[in-house]
Amino acid sequence: MKFFGSAKRKPGWMCINPLPDRVDVSHVLVQGKARPEVLLCDSYRKEGGDIATLKRLRRDLDLDRYRCTTLLKAGDYQVVQVEAPNVPAAEMKIAVRWKLKDLIDFPVETATVDAITIPQSEGAGGRSPQAFAVVARNDMIMATVKSFNDADIPLEVIDIPELAQRNVAHFFEEAGRGMALLSFNAGGGLLTFTCGGELYQYRNIEHSLTSFANIDEEQRQLLYERIVLELQRSLDGFDRQFHHVAVSKVVITPVPGAEGLQEYLASNLGVPVTMLDLSQVMDFPGIPELREPVYQAQCLKLIGGAMRDEGAA
Repeated sequence: MKFFGSAKRKPGWMCINPLPDRVDVSHVLVQGKARPEVLLCDSYRKEGGDIATLKRLRRDLDLDRYRCTTLLKAGDYQVVQVEAPNVPAAEMKIAVRWKLKDLIDFPVETATVDAITIPQSEGAGGRSPQAFAVVARNDMIMATVKSFNDADIPLEVIDIPELAQRNVAHFFEEAGRGMALLSFNAGGGLLTFTCGGELYQYRNIEHSLTSFANIDEEQRQLLYERIVLELQRSLDGFDRQFHHVAVSKVVITPVPGAEGLQEYLASNLGVPVTMLDLSQVMDFPGIPELREPVYQAQCLKLIGGAMRDEGAA
């Protein structure tokens, strides 16, 4: 969702996420780099509310000189899969909007809508092309924009975590093959299926990073079993819908006891399971804490939110 024109700014994107007690910020360079380069990934304690904190960060980090984006939070938006209208790309948002009238629980006239086409193979037969419609209430979007406007920060794009995770997953893909990325943070788990840098499917999983902490062996076994069941169902469903895309691997973000989870998943799934390590695909000079596996998991979507091409909207 784009809100401002593109002025001449410093290279790369800055992802700025206000949270209840802090503001998370990342700055990533993608264009012109053999590997994405994370130049900033940090959290700043909130003082005096969102606007006061954003004003302080604008001064301290020169945020008004960057292209800035933010991520919507769970509960602030809905993603609905719909049949993609047969219209030119420029008319997609308008056409999708009217397909949502009976699919969301508030008037579509009060919604901000964007659309993401789901890739379709030539062998899809008679199946209609599909799209993800991203829907948020206008008042929530305007409240988000107002905080940045009042802090004089040029917010250009509002994005969603599913696409931020897709941005990271793209760099772990094998050419022509699909992959599943399962991430965990304090808010829960997110499973995405991608291929060629495109999002094909996603699924929210209720287990968070804290689910893995301070549990005994019996609880851990039950947790692993539930996660395997979620993955098996998702892999089967993906194969039925996108049989032309072979999933080459499942990548998981680190959790407490990660080696045990990886071993358990690998022995119960029909695809290789690897642990995510951002240092395999990107550089983060000057940010040694990003070498810590759990910190990578916590920052995955924040970093992904800033992994945009210079011209991307």
